[in-house]
Amino acid sequence: MSVSPRYTGLIDKYRDRLPVRDNTRVISLGEGNTPLIRLHNIPKLIGKDVDIYVKYEGLNPTGSFKDRGMTMAVTKAVEEGSRAIICASTGNTSAAAAAYAARAGITAFVLIPEGKIAMGKLAQAMMYGAIILQIRGNFDEGMELVKQVASEAPVTVVNSINPFRLQGQKTASFEIVEELGAAPDYHCLPVGNAGNITAHWMGYSEYQKAGVSNSLPKMVGYQAAGSAPFLRGHMVDKPETVATAIRIGHPQSWDKAWNVQKESGGWFDELVDEEILQAQRLLAQHEGVFCEPASAASLGGAIRDVKNGRIPEGSKIVCTLTGNGLKDPDTAISQCKNSVLLTIDATLDAVKSGILKNFAQ
Repeated sequence: MSVSPRYTGLIDKYRDRLPVRDNTRVISLGEGNTPLIRLHNIPKLIGKDVDIYVKYEGLNPTGSFKDRGMTMAVTKAVEEGSRAIICASTGNTSAAAAAYAARAGITAFVLIPEGKIAMGKLAQAMMYGAIILQIRGNFDEGMELVKQVASEAPVTVVNSINPFRLQGQKTASFEIVEELGAAPDYHCLPVGNAGNITAHWMGYSEYQKAGVSNSLPKMVGYQAAGSAPFLRGHMVDKPETVATAIRIGHPQSWDKAWNVQKESGGWFDELVDEEILQAQRLLAQHEGVFCEPASAASLGGAIRDVKNGRIPEGSKIVCTLTGNGLKDPDTAISQCKNSVLLTIDATLDAVKSGILKNFAQ
C-alpha cells in the first residue's frame, strides 16, 4: 500500500512556482488545499442548468484566504531579517498576520478600525498575541498610516501591497485547475481591496502559459453597494456595509483589478446588504456551507447573473468564499430570528412533543 506524502502547505507544494529558495525557512500552518464544493441544491432552486462550485477558503488555518498570502509574506519577511510585521485590517488580515507572526516568533502590529471589526476576527488577533492599535477611523485611513509608518520604522507591511501576498494567493487558481482539469468559464469573487481577484488572474494566466490549462476564465468581482468604488468609478471615502471584510473604499489593487476585468472579459457589479445576507442564508440552509457575509457576495452575484442571462446556462462557475461564517457570529445570529429554538423540560415526552410539532418543518 502506497502512502501519499503529508501535505505541509502551499509553499512546499508549489515551490517551483513561488519566489523561494531551497534553503528558505518556510513559515506555514498547512494552509491551502481547501475544498472545492460542487453545489447540488442551489442550481435546482434557481432552475438553471449551470455547474456551480464554491472554493471554501474559510477552511484555511485562521479561517480565511488571507493565510495563502500571509505564509508567503511572513516567510519572505523572515528571510529578509525582519523582526516585526504590520498591517491595516478589517479583520481577516489581522488574524492571519498575528498567527503567522506567532509561528515565526516575530511581532505583529495590526491597525483596526474602532467598532468596525467582527468579534470573531478581533478575538483571533488578540489570542495570537498581536499588538493591536485600534484607530478612530476606517480601514483606508489605517492603510495610509501603515504605509507611512513602514517608511520610518523597521517593520514589514503584509497587506496586499506586499507583492509576496499575491504570489501566495494565486495558488488557489492552481488548485482549482488541478481539480477541475481546466479553468472554469467564470470565476466570481467578492472585491474589497482587490488583491484577491488580481492574484487569481495571475494564477490562471501562469497555468495557461505553462500549458497546464488551455483556457482562462472571465473574472467577475462583486462589491457591496455601500462600498463599491469599482462601480462608482472613483474611490469611496466613507464605505459602509454589513460585509465588513469588503468595507474598503480605497482599494490598493485598483489599477491591477481594472486590468484583470479588461483582460479577462469580465465585469464588476454590486449587491445591497440584504442580497448578500440572503445568499449567505441560502448557502448555509441549502448546501450546509457557512461563510461570512462578504464571501456570500460572490455567490449572490453569480446567482443573479445566471438568472438574468449574463452568465449563460451550461457554464461552469467557481465562487470564492473568502472567509468562514464563524468570523462574524453576531451577524449570523441576527438573521435567525425565525429559527426554531425551544426550551423544554428534560423529559422524553417533552422531547417527543417538540419533535412532532416541528417535524413537518
